[in-house]
Amino acid sequence: MNDGLGLVTIEVCDYGSLTVQHLEKIARHPEVAVMNYDCLNVCGMCSLKPFAIVNGHRVFANTIDACLEKIEARVHEELAQLQ
Repeated sequence: MNDGLGLVTIEVCDYGSLTVQHLEKIARHPEVAVMNYDCLNVCGMCSLKPFAIVNGHRVFANTIDACLEKIEARVHEELAQLQ
């Protein structure tokens, strides 16, 4: 695997409760790229629950900590598929 290619992308919305700062630990993986957008066009999701899109899949939970756990698990799944 090549370092820094962003083989796993995590997208977050500016208006959501989950921020790029919350994802700093996960973003330390060289294969992970975190992108912040004004809007992800998942209407209303950002006001309901913490969420992100990981390689095109919505990941959400009732709390930020639970969402981060799910995102990290999804990242590991995506990386395992690439090996």
